Amino acid sequence: MTDNRPIGVFDSGIGGLTVLREIWNAVPGESTIYFGDNSRAPYGTKSRSTVIRYSLQNMKFLESKDVKMIVIACNTASAYAYEELKKRANVPVVEVVTPGADKACRATRNGKIGIIATKGTISTGVYKEAVERRAKELGLKDIEIFEKACPLFVSLAEEGWWDTEVTRLTAEEYLKPLKEAGVDTLVMACTHYPLLSKVIGEVMGEGVTLVNTGEATAQVVKDLLDSESGSSRPVREFYTSDEPDLFEKVAAPFLGEGLPSGTKHFNTDRYEVTI
Repeated sequence: MTDNRPIGVFDSGIGGLTVLREIWNAVPGESTIYFGDNSRAPYGTKSRSTVIRYSLQNMKFLESKDVKMIVIACNTASAYAYEELKKRANVPVVEVVTPGADKACRATRNGKIGIIATKGTISTGVYKEAVERRAKELGLKDIEIFEKACPLFVSLAEEGWWDTEVTRLTAEEYLKPLKEAGVDTLVMACTHYPLLSKVIGEVMGEGVTLVNTGEATAQVVKDLLDSESGSSRPVREFYTSDEPDLFEKVAAPFLGEGLPSGTKHFNTDRYEVTI
């Protein structure tokens, strides 16, 4: 039986739109509802309990829209809240950390894996732990992990400076220690970073595999869905906890095609949750 219900996706802001775009590419017939919690962003500076509370509220909102799956398109929320959402949700929940770790472990040839992310994500150690855990599960030995915080990449992505001299110089400075370490696989562990993948790839060189965690997550979503799922006329809805016009202005470069449009305002903090 065909399930035309939408896939629910949430993020603290607009970075998760890169994950949404990969979901569209992987399952073009699926309807989606995206919620950007822009008024409470960023999650990376919040406590674990606060991120869990926000995530549970976002989950309740998406479930009120009768979604068939929830994708946590936020690294911090994936790190802090995934287990809690998985226990409480009435539908399958997918996060962005594990798929990227799995793809990195399968891609590396020399066992040297680089991870670039925001300072907040690096400080949690969640990606390093995920890669180590997946490597152990796959029987990989002598894995070396090199982490580097690249905070300016977020600002460059949001400014639309995806392929400029400033971006290239910044990338060369950030990525120098990873190149010197000889990593052959680089996890872009922030949802903004794929927008800069052209420059990042050129700086790292042809021999380095870039792992887009959004792409890996979209494949997990595709694998979980029934082959008959979806619609010939998928619907794409957008919500934000901030001003819709502002959201659309900043988000448009992430999606292209004049999207998003028709964004509605909604505050999920109206939902009471217990932790």
